[in-house]
Amino acid sequence: MIDRYTRPAMGALWSEDAKFARWLEVELGLLLVLEARGEIPPGTEALVRSKARYDRARIDELEATLGHDVIAFLTAVSEHLGPESRFVHRGMTSSDLLDTALALTVRDAGVLLLREIDRLRGALRAQALAHRETLAIGRTHGIHAEPVTLGLKFLLAWDELGRARTRLQAALAEAAVGKLSGAVGTFAHLAPEVEADLMAKLGLEPAGISTQVVPRDRMAAFLSAVALTGAALERLATEIRNLQRTEIRELEEPFARGQKGSSAMPHKRNPVLCERVAGLARVLRGNALAGFENVALWHERDITHSSVERVILPDSCILLDYMLDIMARVIEGLHIYPAAMAQNVARTGGLIFSQRVLLALIEHGLRREEAYAIVQRHAMASWRGEGSFRDLLLADPEAAAHLTREELAELCDPAYFVRHVGQIFERVLGKETPEPKPRVKPRAVDAAAERR
Repeated sequence: MIDRYTRPAMGALWSEDAKFARWLEVELGLLLVLEARGEIPPGTEALVRSKARYDRARIDELEATLGHDVIAFLTAVSEHLGPESRFVHRGMTSSDLLDTALALTVRDAGVLLLREIDRLRGALRAQALAHRETLAIGRTHGIHAEPVTLGLKFLLAWDELGRARTRLQAALAEAAVGKLSGAVGTFAHLAPEVEADLMAKLGLEPAGISTQVVPRDRMAAFLSAVALTGAALERLATEIRNLQRTEIRELEEPFARGQKGSSAMPHKRNPVLCERVAGLARVLRGNALAGFENVALWHERDITHSSVERVILPDSCILLDYMLDIMARVIEGLHIYPAAMAQNVARTGGLIFSQRVLLALIEHGLRREEAYAIVQRHAMASWRGEGSFRDLLLADPEAAAHLTREELAELCDPAYFVRHVGQIFERVLGKETPEPKPRVKPRAVDAAAERR
Protein backbone atom coordinates (compact mmCIF):
# COMPACT_ATOMS: atom_id res chain seq x y z
CA MET A 1 0.00 0.00 0.00
CA ILE A 2 1.20 3.51 -0.76
CA ASP A 3 2.54 5.55 2.16
CA ARG A 4 -0.37 8.01 1.87
CA TYR A 5 -2.74 5.46 3.40
CA THR A 6 -0.35 3.59 5.69
CA ARG A 7 -0.28 4.22 9.43
CA PRO A 8 3.01 3.30 11.15
CA ALA A 9 1.95 0.42 13.41
CA MET A 10 -0.04 -1.45 10.77
CA GLY A 11 2.49 -0.74 8.06
CA ALA A 12 5.29 -2.14 10.22
CA LEU A 13 3.41 -5.42 10.66
CA TRP A 14 3.40 -6.00 6.91
CA SER A 15 6.96 -4.87 6.19
CA GLU A 16 9.55 -7.19 4.70
CA ASP A 17 11.63 -7.00 7.88
CA ALA A 18 8.63 -8.07 9.95
CA LYS A 19 7.95 -10.95 7.56
CA PHE A 20 11.47 -12.32 7.86
CA ALA A 21 11.35 -11.90 11.64
CA ARG A 22 8.16 -13.99 11.69
CA TRP A 23 9.78 -16.64 9.54
CA LEU A 24 12.71 -16.89 11.91
CA GLU A 25 10.34 -16.99 14.89
CA VAL A 26 8.57 -20.01 13.40
CA GLU A 27 11.83 -21.79 12.56
CA LEU A 28 13.22 -21.23 16.06
CA GLY A 29 9.96 -22.33 17.61
CA LEU A 30 10.15 -25.63 15.78
CA LEU A 31 13.70 -26.18 17.03
CA LEU A 32 12.47 -25.77 20.61
CA VAL A 33 9.72 -28.32 20.06
CA LEU A 34 12.09 -30.82 18.48
CA GLU A 35 14.56 -30.34 21.32
CA ALA A 36 11.86 -31.00 23.89
CA ARG A 37 10.95 -34.21 22.06
CA GLY A 38 14.59 -35.33 21.98
CA GLU A 39 14.71 -35.29 18.18
CA ILE A 40 17.61 -32.85 17.90
CA PRO A 41 20.51 -32.11 20.27
CA PRO A 42 19.81 -29.96 23.33
CA GLY A 43 20.86 -26.34 22.94
CA THR A 44 20.31 -26.29 19.18
CA GLU A 45 17.73 -23.52 19.32
CA ALA A 46 19.90 -21.29 21.52
CA LEU A 47 22.89 -21.84 19.25
CA VAL A 48 20.93 -21.04 16.10
CA ARG A 49 19.30 -18.02 17.72
CA SER A 50 22.68 -16.62 18.76
CA LYS A 51 24.11 -16.91 15.25
CA ALA A 52 21.10 -16.43 12.97
CA ARG A 53 21.40 -13.36 10.83
CA TYR A 54 19.87 -12.30 7.54
CA ASP A 55 20.40 -9.34 5.32
CA ARG A 56 17.58 -8.25 3.04
CA ALA A 57 19.98 -7.35 0.26
CA ARG A 58 21.54 -10.81 0.48
CA ILE A 59 18.10 -12.48 0.42
CA ASP A 60 17.17 -10.46 -2.67
CA GLU A 61 20.47 -11.40 -4.31
CA LEU A 62 19.90 -15.10 -3.62
CA GLU A 63 16.28 -15.02 -4.73
CA ALA A 64 17.29 -13.45 -8.05
CA THR A 65 19.21 -16.65 -8.76
CA LEU A 66 17.18 -19.24 -6.88
CA GLY A 67 13.74 -17.97 -7.84
CA HIS A 68 12.39 -19.03 -4.41
CA ASP A 69 12.02 -16.61 -1.52
CA VAL A 70 11.93 -19.18 1.30
CA ILE A 71 15.04 -20.97 0.06
CA ALA A 72 16.77 -17.61 -0.33
CA PHE A 73 15.87 -16.74 3.28
CA LEU A 74 17.03 -20.10 4.65
CA THR A 75 20.27 -19.90 2.65
CA ALA A 76 20.97 -16.38 3.91
CA VAL A 77 20.42 -17.50 7.52
CA SER A 78 22.46 -20.68 7.10
CA GLU A 79 25.45 -18.72 5.84
CA HIS A 80 25.94 -17.54 9.44
CA LEU A 81 25.52 -21.01 10.99
CA GLY A 82 27.72 -24.05 11.35
CA PRO A 83 26.72 -27.73 11.34
CA GLU A 84 23.59 -26.87 13.34
CA SER A 85 22.10 -25.44 10.15
CA ARG A 86 21.06 -28.98 9.17
CA PHE A 87 18.29 -28.84 11.80
CA VAL A 88 16.72 -25.62 10.48
CA HIS A 89 13.49 -26.19 8.50
CA ARG A 90 13.71 -29.90 9.33
CA GLY A 91 10.72 -31.81 7.97
CA MET A 92 8.97 -28.62 6.84
CA THR A 93 7.73 -27.48 3.49
CA SER A 94 7.70 -23.83 2.46
CA SER A 95 3.99 -23.37 3.11
CA ASP A 96 4.36 -24.66 6.65
CA LEU A 97 6.53 -21.63 7.23
CA LEU A 98 4.61 -19.17 5.05
CA ASP A 99 1.11 -19.93 6.27
CA THR A 100 2.05 -20.10 9.92
CA ALA A 101 3.96 -16.82 9.77
CA LEU A 102 1.08 -15.24 7.84
CA ALA A 103 -1.33 -16.34 10.55
CA LEU A 104 0.80 -14.52 13.12
CA THR A 105 0.67 -11.34 11.04
CA VAL A 106 -3.08 -11.54 10.46
CA ARG A 107 -3.64 -12.15 14.16
CA ASP A 108 -1.63 -9.08 15.16
CA ALA A 109 -3.23 -6.96 12.44
CA GLY A 110 -6.59 -7.99 13.84
CA VAL A 111 -5.66 -6.65 17.25
CA LEU A 112 -5.03 -3.22 15.72
CA LEU A 113 -8.23 -3.31 13.67
CA LEU A 114 -10.42 -4.30 16.63
CA ARG A 115 -8.86 -1.54 18.71
CA GLU A 116 -9.69 1.06 16.05
CA ILE A 117 -13.26 -0.21 15.75
CA ASP A 118 -13.62 0.21 19.51
CA ARG A 119 -12.29 3.76 19.29
CA LEU A 120 -14.76 4.69 16.56
CA ARG A 121 -17.66 3.05 18.37
CA GLY A 122 -16.75 4.99 21.50
CA ALA A 123 -16.99 8.26 19.56
CA LEU A 124 -20.30 7.21 18.00
CA ARG A 125 -21.76 6.25 21.37
CA ALA A 126 -20.82 9.60 22.86
CA GLN A 127 -22.43 11.47 19.97
CA ALA A 128 -25.52 9.25 20.10
CA LEU A 129 -26.08 10.01 23.77
CA ALA A 130 -25.35 13.71 23.36
CA HIS A 131 -27.88 14.01 20.53
CA ARG A 132 -30.45 11.44 21.56
CA GLU A 133 -33.19 14.10 21.45
CA THR A 134 -31.78 16.44 18.80
CA LEU A 135 -34.63 16.52 16.29
CA ALA A 136 -33.81 15.98 12.63
CA ILE A 137 -35.79 15.12 9.55
CA GLY A 138 -35.75 11.55 8.34
CA ARG A 139 -35.42 10.99 4.61
CA THR A 140 -36.47 8.12 2.38
CA HIS A 141 -35.46 8.17 -1.29
CA GLY A 142 -33.72 11.44 -0.35
CA ILE A 143 -37.10 13.08 0.32
CA HIS A 144 -38.35 14.36 3.67
CA ALA A 145 -40.27 11.62 5.49
CA GLU A 146 -40.93 11.93 9.25
CA PRO A 147 -38.79 13.26 12.11
CA VAL A 148 -36.02 11.22 13.73
CA THR A 149 -33.25 12.27 16.07
CA LEU A 150 -29.62 12.77 15.20
CA GLY A 151 -28.73 10.42 18.05
CA LEU A 152 -30.49 7.57 16.26
CA LYS A 153 -28.20 8.01 13.25
CA PHE A 154 -25.13 7.67 15.45
CA LEU A 155 -26.67 4.78 17.37
CA LEU A 156 -27.39 2.91 14.15
CA ALA A 157 -23.76 3.23 13.09
CA TRP A 158 -22.60 2.12 16.56
CA ASP A 159 -24.78 -0.96 16.33
CA GLU A 160 -23.73 -1.78 12.77
CA LEU A 161 -20.06 -1.55 13.67
CA GLY A 162 -20.72 -3.82 16.63
CA ARG A 163 -21.84 -6.49 14.18
CA ALA A 164 -18.80 -5.72 12.05
CA ARG A 165 -16.58 -6.22 15.08
CA THR A 166 -18.18 -9.56 15.94
CA ARG A 167 -17.89 -10.67 12.32
CA LEU A 168 -14.25 -9.60 12.09
CA GLN A 169 -13.34 -11.28 15.36
CA ALA A 170 -14.88 -14.55 14.20
CA ALA A 171 -13.10 -14.31 10.84
CA LEU A 172 -9.79 -13.67 12.59
CA ALA A 173 -10.25 -16.84 14.62
CA GLU A 174 -10.72 -18.74 11.35
CA ALA A 175 -7.82 -17.10 9.54
CA ALA A 176 -5.20 -17.05 12.31
CA VAL A 177 -4.37 -20.76 12.18
CA GLY A 178 -1.04 -22.39 11.41
CA LYS A 179 0.00 -25.70 9.95
CA LEU A 180 2.98 -28.03 9.94
CA SER A 181 1.56 -30.96 8.03
CA GLY A 182 4.11 -31.07 5.25
CA ALA A 183 4.11 -31.21 1.48
CA VAL A 184 0.61 -32.69 1.01
CA GLY A 185 -0.87 -32.39 4.49
CA THR A 186 -0.16 -35.94 5.70
CA PHE A 187 2.39 -35.16 8.48
CA ALA A 188 4.83 -37.53 6.72
CA HIS A 189 7.92 -36.00 8.31
CA LEU A 190 6.65 -34.20 11.40
CA ALA A 191 4.04 -35.72 13.70
CA PRO A 192 0.75 -33.94 14.41
CA GLU A 193 1.94 -33.54 17.99
CA VAL A 194 4.83 -31.40 16.75
CA GLU A 195 2.38 -29.11 14.99
CA ALA A 196 0.21 -28.88 18.11
CA ASP A 197 3.20 -28.01 20.31
CA LEU A 198 4.53 -25.38 17.91
CA MET A 199 1.15 -23.70 17.50
CA ALA A 200 0.73 -23.60 21.26
CA LYS A 201 4.09 -21.84 21.59
CA LEU A 202 3.14 -19.34 18.88
CA GLY A 203 -0.33 -18.69 20.28
CA LEU A 204 -2.11 -20.10 17.23
CA GLU A 205 -4.63 -22.84 16.61
CA PRO A 206 -3.59 -25.69 14.28
CA ALA A 207 -5.55 -25.88 11.05
CA GLY A 208 -6.90 -29.33 11.88
CA ILE A 209 -6.70 -30.53 8.30
CA SER A 210 -4.86 -28.93 5.44
CA THR A 211 -3.16 -29.76 2.19
CA GLN A 212 0.24 -28.21 1.62
CA VAL A 213 -1.55 -24.96 2.41
CA VAL A 214 -4.19 -23.83 4.87
CA PRO A 215 -7.46 -23.79 2.87
CA ARG A 216 -8.07 -20.30 1.55
CA ASP A 217 -11.75 -20.07 2.47
CA ARG A 218 -10.37 -18.91 5.82
CA MET A 219 -8.66 -15.89 4.28
CA ALA A 220 -11.68 -15.25 2.05
CA ALA A 221 -13.87 -15.02 5.15
CA PHE A 222 -11.41 -12.60 6.73
CA LEU A 223 -11.26 -10.39 3.65
CA SER A 224 -15.05 -10.48 3.44
CA ALA A 225 -15.32 -9.30 7.05
CA VAL A 226 -12.83 -6.53 6.33
CA ALA A 227 -14.82 -5.46 3.25
CA LEU A 228 -18.10 -5.50 5.19
CA THR A 229 -16.53 -3.32 7.85
CA GLY A 230 -15.46 -0.97 5.09
CA ALA A 231 -19.02 -0.98 3.75
CA ALA A 232 -20.30 0.07 7.18
CA LEU A 233 -17.81 2.93 7.20
CA GLU A 234 -18.88 3.88 3.68
CA ARG A 235 -22.53 4.02 4.74
CA LEU A 236 -21.66 6.32 7.65
CA ALA A 237 -19.40 8.47 5.46
CA THR A 238 -22.09 8.73 2.78
CA GLU A 239 -24.65 9.88 5.34
CA ILE A 240 -22.31 12.62 6.55
CA ARG A 241 -21.50 13.66 2.98
CA ASN A 242 -25.18 14.00 2.18
CA LEU A 243 -25.92 15.95 5.35
CA GLN A 244 -23.00 18.29 4.56
CA ARG A 245 -24.51 19.35 1.23
CA THR A 246 -24.98 23.12 1.11
CA GLU A 247 -28.76 22.98 0.87
CA ILE A 248 -28.95 20.62 3.89
CA ARG A 249 -25.88 21.51 6.02
CA GLU A 250 -26.84 19.70 9.19
CA LEU A 251 -23.39 18.12 9.68
CA GLU A 252 -19.90 18.97 8.51
CA GLU A 253 -16.72 16.97 8.80
CA PRO A 254 -13.79 18.74 10.53
CA PHE A 255 -12.09 21.48 8.54
CA ALA A 256 -8.69 22.35 9.97
CA ARG A 257 -7.29 25.85 10.28
CA GLY A 258 -5.28 26.54 7.15
CA GLN A 259 -6.99 23.78 5.17
CA LYS A 260 -8.08 24.62 1.61
CA GLY A 261 -11.02 23.01 -0.17
CA SER A 262 -10.45 24.02 -3.78
CA SER A 263 -7.65 25.40 -5.92
CA ALA A 264 -10.20 27.57 -7.74
CA MET A 265 -12.91 28.43 -5.19
CA PRO A 266 -11.68 29.71 -1.82
CA HIS A 267 -15.09 29.25 -0.17
CA LYS A 268 -15.19 25.46 -0.53
CA ARG A 269 -15.38 23.16 2.53
CA ASN A 270 -15.62 19.73 0.92
CA PRO A 271 -16.27 16.40 2.70
CA VAL A 272 -12.97 15.01 1.43
CA LEU A 273 -12.34 12.66 4.36
CA CYS A 274 -15.69 10.96 4.02
CA GLU A 275 -15.29 10.82 0.25
CA ARG A 276 -11.91 9.14 0.71
CA VAL A 277 -13.45 6.51 2.97
CA ALA A 278 -16.26 5.88 0.48
CA GLY A 279 -13.74 5.45 -2.31
CA LEU A 280 -11.39 3.13 -0.44
CA ALA A 281 -14.29 0.88 0.55
CA ARG A 282 -14.46 -0.05 -3.14
CA VAL A 283 -10.87 -1.31 -2.99
CA LEU A 284 -11.71 -3.51 0.01
CA ARG A 285 -14.62 -5.07 -1.87
CA GLY A 286 -12.40 -5.74 -4.87
CA ASN A 287 -9.81 -7.37 -2.63
CA ALA A 288 -12.49 -9.54 -1.04
CA LEU A 289 -13.48 -10.78 -4.48
CA ALA A 290 -9.85 -11.66 -5.19
CA GLY A 291 -9.85 -13.59 -1.89
CA PHE A 292 -12.79 -15.64 -3.10
CA GLU A 293 -10.92 -16.40 -6.32
CA ASN A 294 -8.06 -17.80 -4.23
CA VAL A 295 -10.16 -20.58 -2.70
CA ALA A 296 -10.11 -23.04 -5.63
CA LEU A 297 -6.51 -24.26 -5.83
CA TRP A 298 -5.32 -27.29 -7.84
CA HIS A 299 -5.16 -30.56 -5.94
CA GLU A 300 -3.01 -30.27 -2.80
CA ARG A 301 -1.60 -26.91 -3.77
CA ASP A 302 -0.74 -24.42 -6.45
CA ILE A 303 0.54 -20.88 -5.94
CA THR A 304 -2.08 -18.83 -7.76
CA HIS A 305 -3.15 -17.47 -4.37
CA SER A 306 0.35 -16.45 -3.30
CA SER A 307 0.95 -13.47 -5.59
CA VAL A 308 -2.60 -12.21 -4.95
CA GLU A 309 -2.25 -12.37 -1.16
CA ARG A 310 1.01 -10.41 -1.25
CA VAL A 311 -1.17 -7.49 -2.39
CA ILE A 312 -4.65 -7.95 -0.97
CA LEU A 313 -3.88 -8.98 2.62
CA PRO A 314 -1.53 -6.13 3.57
CA ASP A 315 -3.48 -3.61 1.52
CA SER A 316 -6.83 -4.57 3.04
CA CYS A 317 -5.56 -4.44 6.61
CA ILE A 318 -3.66 -1.19 6.04
CA LEU A 319 -6.63 0.46 4.32
CA LEU A 320 -9.20 -0.56 6.92
CA ASP A 321 -6.90 0.65 9.69
CA TYR A 322 -6.57 3.99 7.89
CA MET A 323 -10.31 4.27 7.21
CA LEU A 324 -11.22 3.54 10.82
CA ASP A 325 -8.84 6.25 12.01
CA ILE A 326 -10.32 8.76 9.56
CA MET A 327 -13.90 8.05 10.62
CA ALA A 328 -13.01 8.22 14.31
CA ARG A 329 -11.46 11.65 13.74
CA VAL A 330 -14.49 12.76 11.73
CA ILE A 331 -16.98 11.69 14.41
CA GLU A 332 -14.86 13.09 17.24
CA GLY A 333 -14.54 16.48 15.52
CA LEU A 334 -17.87 16.62 13.71
CA HIS A 335 -19.51 20.04 13.31
CA ILE A 336 -23.20 19.71 14.19
CA TYR A 337 -25.83 22.32 13.35
CA PRO A 338 -29.09 21.77 15.32
CA ALA A 339 -30.55 25.05 14.08
CA ALA A 340 -30.32 23.87 10.49
CA MET A 341 -31.93 20.58 11.50
CA ALA A 342 -34.86 22.44 13.03
CA GLN A 343 -35.23 24.54 9.88
CA ASN A 344 -35.25 21.42 7.74
CA VAL A 345 -37.89 19.75 9.92
CA ALA A 346 -40.14 22.77 9.24
CA ARG A 347 -39.09 23.14 5.62
CA THR A 348 -42.14 21.49 4.01
CA GLY A 349 -44.72 23.41 5.98
CA GLY A 350 -46.11 20.44 7.87
CA LEU A 351 -46.19 17.82 5.13
CA ILE A 352 -44.23 15.48 7.38
CA PHE A 353 -47.37 15.06 9.49
CA SER A 354 -49.40 13.56 6.64
CA GLN A 355 -49.48 10.04 8.06
CA ARG A 356 -50.72 11.25 11.45
CA VAL A 357 -53.54 13.15 9.79
CA LEU A 358 -54.34 10.15 7.61
CA LEU A 359 -54.62 7.82 10.61
CA ALA A 360 -56.65 10.39 12.57
CA LEU A 361 -59.20 10.65 9.78
CA ILE A 362 -59.46 6.87 9.64
CA GLU A 363 -60.00 6.77 13.40
CA HIS A 364 -62.85 9.27 12.89
CA GLY A 365 -64.61 6.77 10.63
CA LEU A 366 -63.41 7.49 7.09
CA ARG A 367 -62.38 4.66 4.83
CA ARG A 368 -58.64 4.59 4.19
CA GLU A 369 -59.07 5.45 0.50
CA GLU A 370 -61.23 8.45 1.37
CA ALA A 371 -58.84 9.71 4.03
CA TYR A 372 -55.83 9.19 1.76
CA ALA A 373 -57.47 11.22 -1.02
CA ILE A 374 -58.16 14.16 1.32
CA VAL A 375 -54.64 14.20 2.76
CA GLN A 376 -52.87 13.72 -0.56
CA ARG A 377 -54.94 16.43 -2.26
CA HIS A 378 -53.83 19.05 0.24
CA ALA A 379 -50.28 17.71 0.43
CA MET A 380 -49.87 18.12 -3.32
CA ALA A 381 -51.33 21.62 -3.16
CA SER A 382 -48.84 22.48 -0.43
CA TRP A 383 -46.02 21.09 -2.60
CA ARG A 384 -47.14 23.47 -5.32
CA GLY A 385 -46.83 26.41 -2.93
CA GLU A 386 -50.55 27.02 -2.49
CA GLY A 387 -50.32 27.26 1.31
CA SER A 388 -49.24 25.35 4.40
CA PHE A 389 -50.51 21.83 4.81
CA ARG A 390 -52.28 22.64 8.08
CA ASP A 391 -54.00 25.77 6.71
CA LEU A 392 -55.23 23.91 3.65
CA LEU A 393 -56.72 21.19 5.84
CA LEU A 394 -58.40 23.74 8.09
CA ALA A 395 -59.95 25.42 5.07
CA ASP A 396 -61.37 22.15 3.75
CA PRO A 397 -64.94 21.51 5.09
CA GLU A 398 -64.53 17.77 4.50
CA ALA A 399 -61.42 17.61 6.70
CA ALA A 400 -62.70 20.16 9.21
CA ALA A 401 -65.81 18.05 9.72
CA HIS A 402 -63.63 15.45 11.39
CA LEU A 403 -60.67 17.37 12.83
CA THR A 404 -60.78 20.45 15.05
CA ARG A 405 -58.10 23.12 15.01
CA GLU A 406 -56.88 21.85 18.39
CA GLU A 407 -56.72 18.24 17.18
CA LEU A 408 -54.80 19.27 14.07
CA ALA A 409 -52.30 21.25 16.16
CA GLU A 410 -51.71 18.18 18.32
CA LEU A 411 -51.29 16.01 15.23
CA CYS A 412 -48.58 18.36 13.99
CA ASP A 413 -46.34 18.00 17.05
CA PRO A 414 -42.99 16.46 15.98
CA ALA A 415 -42.36 15.14 19.50
CA TYR A 416 -44.90 12.40 18.80
CA PHE A 417 -42.59 10.75 16.28
CA VAL A 418 -39.64 10.40 18.63
CA ARG A 419 -41.43 9.45 21.84
CA HIS A 420 -39.97 5.91 21.76
CA VAL A 421 -36.37 6.95 21.16
CA GLY A 422 -35.45 6.23 24.78
CA GLN A 423 -36.67 2.66 24.40
CA ILE A 424 -34.64 2.20 21.22
CA PHE A 425 -31.52 3.38 23.06
CA GLU A 426 -32.28 1.01 25.90
CA ARG A 427 -32.74 -1.92 23.52
CA VAL A 428 -29.42 -1.22 21.83
CA LEU A 429 -27.23 0.03 24.69
CA GLY A 430 -28.91 -1.76 27.58
CA LYS A 431 -30.57 -0.71 30.81
CA GLU A 432 -27.58 1.35 31.90
CA THR A 433 -28.24 3.95 29.19
CA PRO A 434 -27.76 7.37 30.84
CA GLU A 435 -30.74 9.67 31.04
CA PRO A 436 -30.59 12.53 28.53
CA LYS A 437 -29.01 15.69 29.84
CA PRO A 438 -30.99 18.94 29.84
CA ARG A 439 -31.03 20.56 26.45
CA VAL A 440 -28.10 22.89 25.92
CA LYS A 441 -27.44 25.62 23.42
CA PRO A 442 -25.99 24.48 20.09
CA ARG A 443 -22.23 24.20 19.96
CA ALA A 444 -20.28 27.38 19.36
CA VAL A 445 -19.47 26.16 15.87
CA ASP A 446 -23.18 26.35 15.09
CA ALA A 447 -23.33 30.03 15.98
CA ALA A 448 -20.22 30.64 13.93
CA ALA A 449 -21.84 28.87 11.00
CA GLU A 450 -24.81 31.18 11.12
CA ARG A 451 -22.45 34.14 10.77
CA ARG A 452 -20.79 32.72 7.65
